[in-house]
Amino acid sequence: MFTFSPALKRILAALFVTTVLASCADTRSINQSSANQYQQAINAERSKGTLDTSSPTAKRVHKIFNKMVPYARQYNKTGVPFDWQISVIKSNEVNAWAMPGGKMVFYTGLVNKLNLTDDEIAVVMGHEMAHTLLEHGKSQANRQTAVSIAAAIAMGALASQGISAGTSQDLVGGIADLGIMKPFSRSAESEADEVGLMLSAQSGFNPQAAPNLWDKMQRLSGSGSVPTIFSTHPSDKSRKEHLENLMPKAMELYNNAKK
Repeated sequence: MFTFSPALKRILAALFVTTVLASCADTRSINQSSANQYQQAINAERSKGTLDTSSPTAKRVHKIFNKMVPYARQYNKTGVPFDWQISVIKSNEVNAWAMPGGKMVFYTGLVNKLNLTDDEIAVVMGHEMAHTLLEHGKSQANRQTAVSIAAAIAMGALASQGISAGTSQDLVGGIADLGIMKPFSRSAESEADEVGLMLSAQSGFNPQAAPNLWDKMQRLSGSGSVPTIFSTHPSDKSRKEHLENLMPKAMELYNNAKK
């Protein structure tokens, strides 16, 4: 175990506080860059014949998406309008993702393997929409850049203490990963769960489907073997409990939407 001087401890603390507060990327430029990358990815799927535009699953996903987009637009507080777009990919992968600016992908495996209802699809879709609306991609990119800069400076400080480059790299990398990047990812997932649940409820989809969705996820993945601290996502169990705590507010929005 290494003992750091008070001065070095202050350097490390200041560096990582700066990392957590860092935010320098421009929303509009990041959204445009993401749009370009997204188009390239979708073109590649189209050329492989895996872009699904006509199956029952694809039609369901697009219908739900179109119903939710107006509410996502209302929630947008970034100051930059999003050009929302979703693509469905033929794949056994159980996944969905979103890029800055409202570019989204659903894999047919997510819907088909979990036998998702429309309400459950809406919960997942709201979650992914929330990531873009809360600009988690932008925040993650800024943190990663700042962590890299902070780590380089911290490693120099550790070297001055006589600690080898390999040891200092492992130490700083571990602190950054477990102390900054993974906690941010977990908090971002929880935040997206909350905002996404409200979006789905406002759009007229029953939020009571959310806890059952995570039951399905848990059964499929057999999760629970990896401690939450080492994960970028909260455990399925903790996500389910969080969603259940949010249910009264979500049900109020849902009931208002159904009037």
